[in-house]
Amino acid sequence: MDLPSTMRAIEISEPGGPDVLRPVTRPVPVPGAGQVVVRLAYAGVNRPDALQRAGAYDPPPGASDLPGLEGAGTIVALGAGVTRWQIGDQVCALFPGGAYAEHALTDAGQVLPVPEGMDLRAAACLPETFFTVWSNVFMRGGLQAGERFLVHGGSSGIGTTAIQLAHLFGARVFATAGSDEKCAACTQLGAERAINYRDEDFVKVLQAEGGANLILDMVGGAYLPRNLRALAEDGRLVQIAFLQGPKVEVNFAPLMVRRLTITGSTLRPQSDAAKAAIATALEGTVWPHLAAGRIAPVMDSEFALVDAAKAHARMETSAHIGKIVLRIAD
Repeated sequence: MDLPSTMRAIEISEPGGPDVLRPVTRPVPVPGAGQVVVRLAYAGVNRPDALQRAGAYDPPPGASDLPGLEGAGTIVALGAGVTRWQIGDQVCALFPGGAYAEHALTDAGQVLPVPEGMDLRAAACLPETFFTVWSNVFMRGGLQAGERFLVHGGSSGIGTTAIQLAHLFGARVFATAGSDEKCAACTQLGAERAINYRDEDFVKVLQAEGGANLILDMVGGAYLPRNLRALAEDGRLVQIAFLQGPKVEVNFAPLMVRRLTITGSTLRPQSDAAKAAIATALEGTVWPHLAAGRIAPVMDSEFALVDAAKAHARMETSAHIGKIVLRIAD
Protein backbone atom coordinates (compact mmCIF):
# COMPACT_ATOMS: atom_id res chain seq x y z
CA MET A 1 0.00 0.00 0.00
CA ASP A 2 1.49 3.32 -1.08
CA LEU A 3 1.61 5.85 1.72
CA PRO A 4 1.42 9.61 1.30
CA SER A 5 4.48 11.53 2.44
CA THR A 6 2.53 13.99 4.60
CA MET A 7 -0.53 13.95 6.80
CA ARG A 8 -2.86 16.24 8.73
CA ALA A 9 -2.24 16.38 12.47
CA ILE A 10 -2.90 18.44 15.58
CA GLU A 11 0.11 19.72 17.48
CA ILE A 12 0.61 21.56 20.75
CA SER A 13 1.99 24.97 19.71
CA GLU A 14 2.98 25.86 23.29
CA PRO A 15 1.89 24.82 26.79
CA GLY A 16 -1.54 26.21 27.60
CA GLY A 17 -5.30 25.81 27.28
CA PRO A 18 -7.27 24.12 24.50
CA ASP A 19 -6.60 27.00 22.10
CA VAL A 20 -2.91 26.00 21.78
CA LEU A 21 -3.96 22.94 19.73
CA ARG A 22 -3.49 23.76 16.06
CA PRO A 23 -3.73 21.91 12.72
CA VAL A 24 -0.42 21.22 10.99
CA THR A 25 1.02 19.08 8.22
CA ARG A 26 3.58 16.51 9.33
CA PRO A 27 5.54 13.69 7.64
CA VAL A 28 3.86 10.29 7.79
CA PRO A 29 5.78 8.15 10.31
CA VAL A 30 7.91 5.22 9.10
CA PRO A 31 7.80 1.98 11.14
CA GLY A 32 10.92 0.57 12.73
CA ALA A 33 11.45 -3.05 13.66
CA GLY A 34 8.45 -4.46 15.49
CA GLN A 35 6.27 -1.43 14.76
CA VAL A 36 3.17 -0.74 12.67
CA VAL A 37 1.65 2.39 11.15
CA VAL A 38 -2.13 2.76 11.47
CA ARG A 39 -4.20 5.03 9.24
CA LEU A 40 -6.63 6.30 11.84
CA ALA A 41 -10.36 6.70 11.43
CA TYR A 42 -10.95 7.89 15.01
CA ALA A 43 -8.86 8.78 18.06
CA GLY A 44 -9.89 8.87 21.70
CA VAL A 45 -9.52 12.02 23.79
CA ASN A 46 -8.15 11.47 27.30
CA ARG A 47 -7.09 13.45 30.38
CA PRO A 48 -3.38 12.73 29.76
CA ASP A 49 -3.75 14.56 26.42
CA ALA A 50 -4.84 17.66 28.31
CA LEU A 51 -1.98 17.28 30.79
CA GLN A 52 0.49 17.05 27.90
CA ARG A 53 -1.10 20.12 26.29
CA ALA A 54 -0.66 22.02 29.56
CA GLY A 55 3.03 21.08 29.73
CA ALA A 56 2.62 18.67 32.64
CA TYR A 57 3.02 15.26 30.95
CA ASP A 58 5.94 14.90 28.55
CA PRO A 59 5.97 12.10 25.95
CA PRO A 60 8.35 9.23 26.70
CA PRO A 61 11.73 9.30 24.90
CA GLY A 62 11.38 8.56 21.19
CA ALA A 63 7.61 9.04 21.11
CA SER A 64 5.81 11.54 18.89
CA ASP A 65 5.32 15.00 20.38
CA LEU A 66 1.77 15.00 19.01
CA PRO A 67 -0.98 14.24 21.53
CA GLY A 68 -3.17 11.14 21.30
CA LEU A 69 -2.82 7.81 23.09
CA GLU A 70 -5.45 5.61 21.40
CA GLY A 71 -7.25 5.16 18.16
CA ALA A 72 -8.67 2.77 15.59
CA GLY A 73 -8.19 2.34 11.87
CA THR A 74 -6.35 0.28 9.27
CA ILE A 75 -2.77 -0.98 9.30
CA VAL A 76 -0.94 0.53 6.33
CA ALA A 77 2.73 -0.25 7.01
CA LEU A 78 4.67 -2.97 8.86
CA GLY A 79 8.14 -2.82 10.34
CA ALA A 80 10.62 -5.69 10.17
CA GLY A 81 9.69 -8.70 12.24
CA VAL A 82 5.96 -8.03 12.50
CA THR A 83 4.21 -11.31 11.76
CA ARG A 84 0.78 -11.23 13.38
CA TRP A 85 -0.61 -8.21 11.53
CA GLN A 86 -1.13 -7.67 7.82
CA ILE A 87 -1.59 -4.51 5.80
CA GLY A 88 -5.33 -3.87 5.60
CA ASP A 89 -6.19 -5.25 9.06
CA GLN A 90 -8.68 -3.15 11.00
CA VAL A 91 -7.37 -2.64 14.51
CA CYS A 92 -7.43 -0.48 17.61
CA ALA A 93 -4.20 0.38 19.35
CA LEU A 94 -2.49 2.06 22.25
CA PHE A 95 -0.02 4.72 21.10
CA PRO A 96 2.85 6.36 23.00
CA GLY A 97 1.65 9.61 21.40
CA GLY A 98 0.73 10.85 17.95
CA ALA A 99 -2.87 9.67 17.52
CA TYR A 100 -4.21 13.18 16.80
CA ALA A 101 -3.18 12.59 13.20
CA GLU A 102 -4.14 10.72 10.05
CA HIS A 103 -1.33 8.17 10.64
CA ALA A 104 0.28 7.03 13.88
CA LEU A 105 3.05 4.65 14.90
CA THR A 106 3.07 2.07 17.68
CA ASP A 107 4.65 -1.19 18.79
CA ALA A 108 2.88 -4.19 17.25
CA GLY A 109 2.31 -5.69 20.70
CA GLN A 110 0.02 -2.81 21.62
CA VAL A 111 -2.34 -3.49 18.72
CA LEU A 112 -5.59 -5.40 19.15
CA PRO A 113 -8.25 -6.54 16.69
CA VAL A 114 -11.46 -4.54 16.54
CA PRO A 115 -13.97 -6.64 18.50
CA GLU A 116 -16.40 -8.45 16.24
CA GLY A 117 -19.45 -6.32 15.50
CA MET A 118 -17.93 -3.08 16.81
CA ASP A 119 -17.37 -0.03 14.60
CA LEU A 120 -14.10 1.90 14.49
CA ARG A 121 -15.57 4.85 16.38
CA ALA A 122 -16.28 2.73 19.45
CA ALA A 123 -13.10 0.69 19.06
CA ALA A 124 -11.01 3.89 19.19
CA CYS A 125 -12.25 4.36 22.77
CA LEU A 126 -11.05 0.99 24.06
CA PRO A 127 -7.25 0.96 24.42
CA GLU A 128 -6.34 3.73 26.88
CA THR A 129 -9.21 3.09 29.27
CA PHE A 130 -9.27 -0.71 29.06
CA PHE A 131 -5.48 -1.03 29.38
CA THR A 132 -5.58 1.34 32.38
CA VAL A 133 -8.50 -0.30 34.15
CA TRP A 134 -7.41 -3.88 33.54
CA SER A 135 -3.83 -3.31 34.64
CA ASN A 136 -4.76 -1.30 37.75
CA VAL A 137 -8.00 -2.87 38.96
CA PHE A 138 -7.35 -6.51 38.13
CA MET A 139 -3.59 -7.00 37.67
CA ARG A 140 -2.33 -4.53 40.26
CA GLY A 141 -5.39 -4.21 42.50
CA GLY A 142 -6.32 -7.90 42.40
CA LEU A 143 -10.09 -7.36 42.40
CA GLN A 144 -12.00 -10.58 43.10
CA ALA A 145 -15.64 -11.56 42.68
CA GLY A 146 -17.71 -10.58 45.70
CA GLU A 147 -15.39 -7.78 46.81
CA ARG A 148 -16.60 -4.22 47.37
CA PHE A 149 -15.07 -1.93 44.74
CA LEU A 150 -15.25 1.88 44.76
CA VAL A 151 -14.34 3.90 41.68
CA HIS A 152 -14.20 7.68 41.79
CA GLY A 153 -15.23 9.64 38.72
CA GLY A 154 -17.66 6.90 37.76
CA SER A 155 -19.02 8.76 34.73
CA SER A 156 -15.60 9.34 33.14
CA GLY A 157 -14.13 7.13 30.44
CA ILE A 158 -12.10 5.28 33.08
CA GLY A 159 -15.06 5.14 35.46
CA THR A 160 -17.60 3.79 32.99
CA THR A 161 -15.10 1.11 31.95
CA ALA A 162 -14.21 0.18 35.53
CA ILE A 163 -17.85 -0.12 36.56
CA GLN A 164 -18.66 -2.43 33.66
CA LEU A 165 -15.62 -4.68 34.07
CA ALA A 166 -15.90 -4.94 37.85
CA HIS A 167 -19.61 -5.76 37.62
CA LEU A 168 -18.99 -8.25 34.81
CA PHE A 169 -16.47 -10.15 36.93
CA GLY A 170 -18.69 -10.30 39.98
CA ALA A 171 -17.62 -7.44 42.25
CA ARG A 172 -20.02 -5.23 44.20
CA VAL A 173 -19.51 -1.83 42.58
CA PHE A 174 -19.82 1.61 44.17
CA ALA A 175 -19.09 4.83 42.28
CA THR A 176 -18.90 8.55 42.94
CA ALA A 177 -20.05 11.20 40.48
CA GLY A 178 -20.99 14.88 40.60
CA SER A 179 -24.64 14.95 39.50
CA ASP A 180 -27.80 12.88 39.69
CA GLU A 181 -27.61 12.35 35.92
CA LYS A 182 -24.09 10.97 36.19
CA CYS A 183 -25.06 8.79 39.15
CA ALA A 184 -27.95 7.36 37.13
CA ALA A 185 -25.52 6.51 34.32
CA CYS A 186 -23.29 4.68 36.82
CA THR A 187 -26.12 2.52 38.15
CA GLN A 188 -27.28 1.71 34.62
CA LEU A 189 -23.79 0.37 33.90
CA GLY A 190 -23.78 -1.92 36.93
CA ALA A 191 -22.97 0.12 40.03
CA GLU A 192 -24.89 -1.12 43.04
CA ARG A 193 -24.73 2.35 44.56
CA ALA A 194 -23.78 5.67 42.97
CA ILE A 195 -22.82 8.43 45.39
CA ASN A 196 -23.31 12.07 44.45
CA TYR A 197 -20.24 13.51 46.16
CA ARG A 198 -21.88 16.94 46.35
CA ASP A 199 -24.61 15.57 48.64
CA GLU A 200 -23.15 12.50 50.36
CA ASP A 201 -19.93 11.40 52.05
CA PHE A 202 -18.56 8.35 50.26
CA VAL A 203 -16.59 7.44 53.41
CA LYS A 204 -19.78 6.99 55.44
CA VAL A 205 -21.49 5.07 52.64
CA LEU A 206 -18.61 2.60 52.30
CA GLN A 207 -18.06 2.25 56.03
CA ALA A 208 -21.73 1.29 56.41
CA GLU A 209 -21.12 -1.52 53.90
CA GLY A 210 -18.04 -2.79 55.74
CA GLY A 211 -15.51 -0.74 53.79
CA ALA A 212 -14.15 -1.01 50.26
CA ASN A 213 -11.81 -3.88 49.50
CA LEU A 214 -10.44 -1.89 46.55
CA ILE A 215 -10.61 1.78 45.55
CA LEU A 216 -9.58 3.18 42.17
CA ASP A 217 -8.87 6.90 42.48
CA MET A 218 -7.80 9.62 40.07
CA VAL A 219 -8.66 12.58 42.31
CA GLY A 220 -5.88 12.58 44.89
CA GLY A 221 -5.48 15.61 47.14
CA ALA A 222 -7.91 15.57 50.06
CA TYR A 223 -9.37 12.27 48.80
CA LEU A 224 -6.27 10.34 49.90
CA PRO A 225 -6.93 10.31 53.66
CA ARG A 226 -10.65 9.87 53.04
CA ASN A 227 -9.97 6.87 50.83
CA LEU A 228 -7.93 5.27 53.60
CA ARG A 229 -10.85 5.71 56.00
CA ALA A 230 -13.21 4.18 53.43
CA LEU A 231 -11.14 1.01 53.03
CA ALA A 232 -11.92 -2.26 54.77
CA GLU A 233 -9.19 -4.04 56.69
CA ASP A 234 -6.59 -5.38 54.23
CA GLY A 235 -8.04 -2.97 51.66
CA ARG A 236 -6.14 -1.69 48.63
CA LEU A 237 -6.01 1.79 47.16
CA VAL A 238 -4.84 2.16 43.55
CA GLN A 239 -3.97 5.70 42.46
CA ILE A 240 -3.91 6.51 38.73
CA ALA A 241 -4.04 10.33 38.65
CA PHE A 242 -4.10 13.41 40.87
CA LEU A 243 -6.71 15.86 39.61
CA GLN A 244 -6.61 17.63 42.99
CA GLY A 245 -2.84 17.35 43.37
CA PRO A 246 -0.32 14.71 44.54
CA LYS A 247 0.57 16.22 47.92
CA VAL A 248 -1.42 15.94 51.16
CA GLU A 249 -0.74 15.28 54.83
CA VAL A 250 -1.68 11.72 55.77
CA ASN A 251 -1.53 9.80 59.06
CA PHE A 252 -0.08 6.45 58.02
CA ALA A 253 -0.54 4.73 61.37
CA PRO A 254 -3.85 3.12 60.26
CA LEU A 255 -1.98 1.70 57.27
CA MET A 256 -0.14 -0.66 59.61
CA VAL A 257 -2.94 -1.31 62.08
CA ARG A 258 -5.49 -2.14 59.36
CA ARG A 259 -2.95 -3.66 56.91
CA LEU A 260 -3.80 -1.35 54.03
CA THR A 261 -2.00 -1.19 50.69
CA ILE A 262 -1.43 1.92 48.58
CA THR A 263 -0.16 1.48 45.04
CA GLY A 264 -0.59 3.06 41.64
CA SER A 265 0.73 3.37 38.14
CA THR A 266 0.75 5.40 34.95
CA LEU A 267 0.45 3.57 31.66
CA ARG A 268 2.41 5.68 29.19
CA PRO A 269 5.95 5.31 30.64
CA GLN A 270 5.73 1.51 30.91
CA SER A 271 7.79 -0.67 28.59
CA ASP A 272 6.50 -2.05 25.30
CA ALA A 273 6.75 -5.53 26.83
CA ALA A 274 4.59 -4.53 29.82
CA LYS A 275 1.95 -2.99 27.58
CA ALA A 276 2.00 -6.04 25.30
CA ALA A 277 1.34 -8.26 28.33
CA ILE A 278 -1.70 -6.15 29.20
CA ALA A 279 -2.90 -6.39 25.58
CA THR A 280 -2.60 -10.18 25.65
CA ALA A 281 -4.58 -10.39 28.89
CA LEU A 282 -7.30 -8.11 27.51
CA GLU A 283 -7.65 -10.02 24.27
CA GLY A 284 -8.05 -13.33 26.05
CA THR A 285 -10.23 -12.21 28.94
CA VAL A 286 -12.17 -9.08 27.97
CA TRP A 287 -12.40 -8.96 24.16
CA PRO A 288 -14.87 -11.90 23.99
CA HIS A 289 -17.26 -9.94 26.24
CA LEU A 290 -16.97 -6.88 23.99
CA ALA A 291 -17.70 -9.03 20.93
CA ALA A 292 -20.72 -10.52 22.71
CA GLY A 293 -22.04 -7.05 23.57
CA ARG A 294 -21.98 -7.63 27.33
CA ILE A 295 -19.91 -4.47 27.77
CA ALA A 296 -19.20 -1.52 25.49
CA PRO A 297 -17.55 1.89 25.66
CA VAL A 298 -19.90 4.68 26.66
CA MET A 299 -19.82 7.40 24.01
CA ASP A 300 -20.27 11.07 24.90
CA SER A 301 -19.47 13.15 21.82
CA GLU A 302 -17.57 13.34 18.55
CA PHE A 303 -15.51 16.19 17.10
CA ALA A 304 -13.66 16.60 13.82
CA LEU A 305 -9.87 16.47 14.06
CA VAL A 306 -9.62 20.20 13.33
CA ASP A 307 -11.91 20.81 16.32
CA ALA A 308 -9.60 19.10 18.83
CA ALA A 309 -9.61 22.29 20.92
CA LYS A 310 -13.40 22.03 21.27
CA ALA A 311 -13.04 18.40 22.31
CA HIS A 312 -10.56 19.39 25.03
CA ALA A 313 -12.84 22.18 26.20
CA ARG A 314 -15.69 19.67 26.47
CA MET A 315 -13.55 17.30 28.51
CA GLU A 316 -12.39 20.02 30.86
CA THR A 317 -15.95 21.05 31.71
CA SER A 318 -16.30 17.54 33.22
CA ALA A 319 -19.87 17.58 31.90
CA HIS A 320 -19.23 14.56 29.67
CA ILE A 321 -20.38 11.03 30.41
CA GLY A 322 -18.06 8.46 28.86
CA LYS A 323 -15.69 8.96 25.96
CA ILE A 324 -15.00 11.85 23.61
CA VAL A 325 -13.61 11.00 20.16
CA LEU A 326 -11.96 12.81 17.28
CA ARG A 327 -13.07 11.90 13.77
CA ILE A 328 -9.87 11.67 11.72
CA ALA A 329 -11.12 10.42 8.36
CA ASP A 330 -13.33 12.71 6.30
